[in-house]
Amino acid sequence: RLVESGGGLVQEGGSLTLSCIGVGIIRWDEMGWYRQAPGKRRESVANITQTGNTKYADSVKGRFTVSGGSAENTLYLHMNNLKPEDTAEYHCNTPLGVQLDTWGQGTHVVVSA
Repeated sequence: RLVESGGGLVQEGGSLTLSCIGVGIIRWDEMGWYRQAPGKRRESVANITQTGNTKYADSVKGRFTVSGGSAENTLYLHMNNLKPEDTAEYHCNTPLGVQLDTWGQGTHVVVSA
C-alpha cells in the first residue's frame, strides 16, 4: 500500500513537500501524484518513471517537482509558489492502482489566499 504525508495549511506563495512511501511494494516503473479538489474530478499532477522522465500538468509546471524512485521506495512532490487553486487532497499511485481505482488515504493541502 501507499502512504502519503506532508500536507498541511500554507499561505499563498508558500511551499510544501509531500512524501509517499510504498509499504510492501518492491518495485514500480512509474509513479504519479494526483489530486482531487472538493467538487472536482481527480486529476494527474505529476509522474516520474524509473528512468527519470517526468511529466507535469500545465497548471503546476515550473512550480512542482516530482522525485524519488522504487530503490528508495519513496516518492516526493516538492511544491513551490502554492496557489489557492492547489488546495486538494493529494494521492500517489501507480498506473495499475489508478486503473484498479485503489487509493491510499491521501494527504490534504490547503492554500490560503
